[in-house]
Amino acid sequence: MEGKKIAVCAGVIVAVGAAIFLPGYSRLQKLREDREDMRTRSSLLSRHNDTLKEEIRKMEQDPGYVEKKAREKLGIVKKGEFIYKGPVEESGE
Repeated sequence: MEGKKIAVCAGVIVAVGAAIFLPGYSRLQKLREDREDMRTRSSLLSRHNDTLKEEIRKMEQDPGYVEKKAREKLGIVKKGEFIYKGPVEESGE
C-alpha cells in the first residue's frame, strides 16, 4: 500500500511538473525558431544592403553607369534616337 502511495505521489509530481514546464519549453523552442528566422532575414538584408551600396558607389563615380540605368529603367533616349522593340513570341501552350 505504501508503494502505491509513493507511485501516485510521484505520478502527480511528474504531471504537475510537466504542466508547469512544458508550456515554457514550447515557448522557448518557438523563440529559438524565431531567432533563427530573424538571423536569416538579417543576413539577406545585409547582402541586399551591400548590393545597394555598390549601386550607389557606381552611380556616384561612373556617369556612364547612370546613363545606362536611366536608359534601362526609364526608357530615356537621346535626341534623334528611337526605341525598337522586336516582335513578341507567343508560347505554344
